[in-house]
Amino acid sequence: MSGKADSLKSIFYALAANFAIALAKGVAAFFTNSGSMLAEAIHSLADCGNQGLLLWGVKHAKRAPDEKHPLGYGKSIYFWSFIVALMLFSVGGLFSIYEGVHKLRSHEEMASPWIAIGVLVFSIVTESLSMAGCVTEVNKVRNGRSFLQWFRETRQSDLMVIFGEDLAALVGLVFALAAVTLTMLTGNPIFDALGSVVIGVLLLVVAFMLATEMKDLIIGQGVEPAQRDEMWNFLEQQPEVERVFNLLTMQLGEDVMVAVKAQMRPAASDIALIEAINAVEKRFRSRYESVIWCFFEPDFQD
Repeated sequence: MSGKADSLKSIFYALAANFAIALAKGVAAFFTNSGSMLAEAIHSLADCGNQGLLLWGVKHAKRAPDEKHPLGYGKSIYFWSFIVALMLFSVGGLFSIYEGVHKLRSHEEMASPWIAIGVLVFSIVTESLSMAGCVTEVNKVRNGRSFLQWFRETRQSDLMVIFGEDLAALVGLVFALAAVTLTMLTGNPIFDALGSVVIGVLLLVVAFMLATEMKDLIIGQGVEPAQRDEMWNFLEQQPEVERVFNLLTMQLGEDVMVAVKAQMRPAASDIALIEAINAVEKRFRSRYESVIWCFFEPDFQD
């Protein structure tokens, strides 16, 4: 397996980009009276809050195990990632649709469309840089999979959320630019209103996909399928192991818990058997540094 992606770097990239974009969009929305622009400004501002929540989640997940939480706090990052998905759904998606419907009913004219276009072009460039940084981190762990397959299989929820947010933001900006341009060319504000609705629907779809993945992680998922297969093969290659009957894993944020049921090769005594198991566990932990709990059950049948 390839090295671990630096999700913190992606979060800071996204935070810096969204803060700059939110300010620019807010000013443009005030002067242009654009529904699409206001929707995008709210979206970017909500994304700033989302990145703040992810940073808090990453910090909270690193707390040491205690009596109340003997396996640690690693899974708390999944909770905060789920909250971010809900915010993207409510503050981003629902508000954008509301704003679009409001513009459809009121038929408000858009002023100074060139300001909106300039800000949107700036935002697209800035968001593209943030997206490029996120894709760089994703490529470190994608291992030849498509982005969709990685999205479905990854256990790194904070990086998944940043990827989803950046993608939705970039596509939303393109829709907003198209809506403002059509409004300027035709003089019909309905395109601006429809742009806001389309952006809202896009955010709802991305939020639903993120929430679905977060739900599975909160309930409990093992490591990625390819890593589980690699772990199984590694154990069966150990000279002390005759056969692996079962391998259970649980992803706990950055940490992993593993339970192994295996048939060991004959040992001279009980002490020798224990030493053989300890030797296998030591090599296993050395190979997979994220494994901080390893429970090994020797048996002669499944």
